[in-house]
Amino acid sequence: MTLPLIAPMLATPGTLPPAAQDARWAYETKQDGQRAVVYLAGDGGVVLRARSGEEITGAYPELRPLGAALGGTPAILDGEVLALDERGRADFQLLQSRMGLAHAPARAARRAARVPVHLVLFDVLHLAGASLLRRPYTERRARLLELGLEGPFWSTPGALVGHGEEALRATREHGLEGLVCKRLDSVYEPGVRSRAWIKIRNMRGEDVVVGGWLPGKGRLTGLPGAVLVGQRAGDTLRYVGSVGTGWSEAERTELAALLGELATDVCPFRPAPAAPGAHWVLPRLVGEVRYSTRTRAGLLRQPSWLRLRPDLTPEESSADLPDDMV
Repeated sequence: MTLPLIAPMLATPGTLPPAAQDARWAYETKQDGQRAVVYLAGDGGVVLRARSGEEITGAYPELRPLGAALGGTPAILDGEVLALDERGRADFQLLQSRMGLAHAPARAARRAARVPVHLVLFDVLHLAGASLLRRPYTERRARLLELGLEGPFWSTPGALVGHGEEALRATREHGLEGLVCKRLDSVYEPGVRSRAWIKIRNMRGEDVVVGGWLPGKGRLTGLPGAVLVGQRAGDTLRYVGSVGTGWSEAERTELAALLGELATDVCPFRPAPAAPGAHWVLPRLVGEVRYSTRTRAGLLRQPSWLRLRPDLTPEESSADLPDDMV
């Protein structure tokens, strides 16, 4: 049968629901992967589409057997494609080596042998010819679990009803990306960023040393568009990323003055990062940043500036790389 195209429903950034409403919500682990809507036509085939609507089936050949998992029952499922590290946690950097290969089947097959993916399923939108979009989350979730979709490269993790604070604490303790809160009576709203789904990202904070900056563009012309930051590995300042958000215009102006006083022609990072157009500064300013995770090379993912730390010198700060990244 011909299945309708359905854009994935999106969550709104926010905080935990009020304690008095806790029992009205379900809590699922926020996954760090590639969103995928899965189309099972009931003929043994499977089609995966990214959030953009682009077909990505060819990038993940190990998921093709999912097409026969429901026999002749057609279905549309919502989920996330993950690449797992040695500790079983989603690693987006690993997944990036798999993305973009939808039209390169030979390369996709070789990568699949080295970095297999795992599909986490968390919703069913259409089943046996009937739309479930207007059915409440609790009913859709129950129907999904009844399908028993557990396989070598896919699974259907459970959701916790109530106990949001405990769920969020558990994601932090286990180093997971965060939590998605879903209202039990919520319908599925295709393509909508809805308040019925709330995502909470676990962010970490650390001190960094500023070693350079990149000029801003447009309304930021004349101001730093981003600062280049590092952390110590022994006596060496190791580059850990570029931070371009978190300031007001007044704070950028203040920062520009401070950076101007520390200008130097010598890059303080070892090794020097690839940063065309960078202006280097003496590594004396300490700042605090928030970020989600680190790449395997130690770079900060999604960093955001919190504040300058004028109370700290680089030697007094905690701006050291973790031991396993030195």
